[in-house]
Amino acid sequence: MAQGFGAQGLDEDDRLDDRPGLEDIDTFDGDDDEDDDEDDFDDPDDGDDDEDEEDDGDEDVYDDLEDADDDEIDFVVALYREDGELTGIALEPDLANDFEELIAQLQRVPGDAGALGLVSLDSEVLVAARVRGPRHIQVMISDIYYADVWPLVRDAADFLGIDPDDDDTPEEGIVGDLSLFADQGLPEMNLTALTMEDDELSSEDLAGRIAKAIHFEPQFRKAVDDYWSSDE
Repeated sequence: MAQGFGAQGLDEDDRLDDRPGLEDIDTFDGDDDEDDDEDDFDDPDDGDDDEDEEDDGDEDVYDDLEDADDDEIDFVVALYREDGELTGIALEPDLANDFEELIAQLQRVPGDAGALGLVSLDSEVLVAARVRGPRHIQVMISDIYYADVWPLVRDAADFLGIDPDDDDTPEEGIVGDLSLFADQGLPEMNLTALTMEDDELSSEDLAGRIAKAIHFEPQFRKAVDDYWSSDE
C-alpha cells in the first residue's frame, strides 16, 4: 500500500534592491569654481541608466512570456488520498498560468497528507508540485528549456532558485526535487530514467507513467477526462 505524500521545507529568498540611490551621488567642494563643481558632481544618469535599461530588458523578457491558452493546456489535475481512498480531481485551467495560485489550491485539497498537482503544457513540459501544509512544497520540472516559453515553468524555476540563464543550469532536461515521489514507489533514479528513456515521450504520457508508478493511474485518467469534460 502506498504511503502518504511527503515533502521538504520551503526556503524563502529575500531579494534586496541594490540600485544606487541618492547616497551614491558624490558631494562637491563649495570652494571650487563653478566649472570644477560641475565636473566633480557625478551625474546619476551617467552609466547607471545603461545598467538599469539592461536590467529592465531582462525583466521585459520574462514579462513578455505569454500565458498558455486553452489549446496549449493539456490538463491541470490534483491527486490525493482522503480517508485511505485515492482520488483525482480536475482543477481550473487558469492555474496552468499561475504557479502561486496552483500551490494555494493544492493547499486547500482535503488530503490526509497533502496533494500532488500535475500540469502538462502543449505535450512538451510537465510541472509537478507536491504540497503538504503552507511550507512543505516540492516541485519538479520535466524540461527546464520551457522556462523561457511558459510563465508557469518560469515561476516554478524561480521557486526552485534556478536561473535558466545561468551557465550552471542545463539547457534542457529535468530539474527540481526528483525525490518527491520516492515514498510512493518511484525513486529519483527511476523518475530520471522515465524522462530520458524515450525522446518522443510527451509530457502527458510522462504524467501517466508517474501516476501508474505511484498507484494513482485510474484516478489520474479520470481526473484528466473530467478536466476535458468540464471544458466542453
